[in-house]
Amino acid sequence: MVNALISAFGQEKVNGMAALVSFALTALMLGTFRGRLPQDHGRQFAVNGALSRGKARGAGLIFTLCIVLVTLAFVPFSGEILLYMVLLAAAMLSGYLDDASDKPWNEYKKGLIDLLIALAAALTFLNFDSPEIWVCGVSVQIPAALYLLLAVVLIWGSINVTNCSDGVDGLCGTLCLVTMGTFLLAFSSDLGGFSTAVLVVMASVAAYLWNNVSPSNLLMGDAGSRALGFFVAVLAMKSHHPLAWLLAAAVMILDGGLGILKISLKRFLHIWILKNTRTPLHDEARKNHGWSDPQVVLRFAVLQGLASLVLFLVK
Repeated sequence: MVNALISAFGQEKVNGMAALVSFALTALMLGTFRGRLPQDHGRQFAVNGALSRGKARGAGLIFTLCIVLVTLAFVPFSGEILLYMVLLAAAMLSGYLDDASDKPWNEYKKGLIDLLIALAAALTFLNFDSPEIWVCGVSVQIPAALYLLLAVVLIWGSINVTNCSDGVDGLCGTLCLVTMGTFLLAFSSDLGGFSTAVLVVMASVAAYLWNNVSPSNLLMGDAGSRALGFFVAVLAMKSHHPLAWLLAAAVMILDGGLGILKISLKRFLHIWILKNTRTPLHDEARKNHGWSDPQVVLRFAVLQGLASLVLFLVK
């Protein structure tokens, strides 16, 4: 059926249809089922964390399921895309179960689940695709074993830095839109049919952001941030420019990654860095520099846009 649509209307119009359906379905489902989502308990150590108390949390459950359904409906079917959608749902579900739990999951438990999902996704990629990457216009063939290791690191890292950047109304979703848009504009010819899936995700996230602008009444929770982090990593791999993630997601990497690095060094090596800097960096901006939530979102998005422009110069 998808191939028939493409033959009848062309790929660009099918992409447009997919994006519109994704936006409309997500908006409808969020409006219909938001009342059944768990409520946020507030974040104890986050700046203004108490303001989240009572808001519907875990909207990632809804928009991820919409993404899966629309992607399978509009992207030509293959075992590869099916497995990615299953793993996307798994990343979402691991976050949602944590969102819905009265007691937050142990971080080691979540890290192990992320690791297993990352390994499964890396193996899926190697089974269906080539471990070839492009670096500054030069093709580099990576040994499969090394690619597997690097892909696991990329996926695990993307899941967790994206998750850590979700602490300000509209921030995570907006940065993910800029990151996905960067890959789509820079590497559309390399993505092929996967471009449709990217547009589906972007449209669904846009529908969610309608309710997540400050002051929000709906939160994606770990269900959404973990799923989006997973998808961004797969997108980087499918573009065959995985190193581009370092620039295309630079703000999320710095915002969320510095906190992970700070805690890890302190816990495992007893090295304390950034003693006078709050992490994630969006908390530093709000607490110590007086930025409002909308200022954080806009300024971080501008910074990411600048990093993306650098990528266009060096790709």
